[in-house]
Amino acid sequence: MTAGLTLSLWTLLPFGGLLLAIALGPLIAPSWWHRRFPWVSLAFGLPTVLFLLAQGAPWGGRYLHTLHEYLSFIILLGSLFVISGGVLLRDHLVGTPFVNTALLAVGTLLASVVGTTGASMLLIRPVLQANRRRTSRVHIVVFFIFLVSNIGGCLTPLGDPPLYLGYLKGVPFAWTLGLAGPWAAVSGILLAAFFLVDYVLYRRERGVHADEAEGLKDPLDLDGWANLALLGGVVLAIYLSGRQHWPTGVQEGVLLALAGLSWKTTPVRIHHANAFHFHPIREVAILFAGIFAAMVPALVILEAAPQRWPGLRITEPWQFFWATGALSSFLDNAPTYLSFTALASGLHGVDAGDLSRLLATAAGERLLTAISLGAVFMGAMTYIGNGPNFMVKAIAEEAGIRMPSFFGYLGWSCAVLIPLFLALTLWMF
Repeated sequence: MTAGLTLSLWTLLPFGGLLLAIALGPLIAPSWWHRRFPWVSLAFGLPTVLFLLAQGAPWGGRYLHTLHEYLSFIILLGSLFVISGGVLLRDHLVGTPFVNTALLAVGTLLASVVGTTGASMLLIRPVLQANRRRTSRVHIVVFFIFLVSNIGGCLTPLGDPPLYLGYLKGVPFAWTLGLAGPWAAVSGILLAAFFLVDYVLYRRERGVHADEAEGLKDPLDLDGWANLALLGGVVLAIYLSGRQHWPTGVQEGVLLALAGLSWKTTPVRIHHANAFHFHPIREVAILFAGIFAAMVPALVILEAAPQRWPGLRITEPWQFFWATGALSSFLDNAPTYLSFTALASGLHGVDAGDLSRLLATAAGERLLTAISLGAVFMGAMTYIGNGPNFMVKAIAEEAGIRMPSFFGYLGWSCAVLIPLFLALTLWMF
């Protein structure tokens, strides 16, 4: 979009202001924020839309595309939220360090099968239920976001949206299995670190031996099996819609139908046991409406960055890894992925619409590996880096867990993830 060459940098202010509001609002004025956040989202998003639409026709097309992306995003997230809310893993699990680490490991594997959103929505409630008697729970949710909501999704195109877009643009379905090395290394280190932290905190809490004894007596009991089939239907619909190029709106209609079927057929007792209600998805839908609206200038400027700033040279895999990751921490990682694959394709003189050509050379494959890992892994850096992050936070807060603020969570991610990503850079690139 040529407008990215001339668009004023001042248009980035609403997006930055909204991020700052999300970061500071719950921290400075929590009561006011929870009552007024819809108006805050509107105040930053709507002026951006109106200003750009007034610039001419191309922006209308851009915002129609953005609206479709937003609706697809919310419908996918909402359908998984409703369907997973009909799956009840009963209270017999006790959140010992071994159980918690096993749950996170299962979620990390599951994320590449049903996607990071699907795995997050399916497992966050059982994890919270298993740890309902624990006094230290924040670290459990933080590591859950790191592993299940982000890093676990890099093994298949179904795991995370940017990888799915790569698959649609010619990346072989099995190519992402080649990311198993960094996936296993980062996931393994994080699981080991989590176990050590959880073990220390667990031993400090009271009633440990009584809880362990109770946990040994009770069997695992899963209710709502039909919703697992509906969850599989969501995954199948996503796969087929891309494979067969369904017309616009068909995928969304199928997902809404599956969510409606789940809502109608799930017994009330399951929703009651899960403390299920729509506040978390409502909060995510409202805030991300503002984010999608206000971030359009940032994405347009990013697409034009090589032409706008010719001296800004990004050529090495490590540069692509960190540049893609840094922007994926705050922007939608799917268009960020497409922007950097376009840049990488341009460096190798191949068509960005067919990424199989980029993979034809070893150097091009290294660049795509760096972009893929940056987009997926660094989505864990902030609450807004990936769709399920904010949803998991909202569900945890509904369960009574006082989650860190935006900057508090960023402190966790910088302390835990940045050293890992630096080590990964030295190893891989």
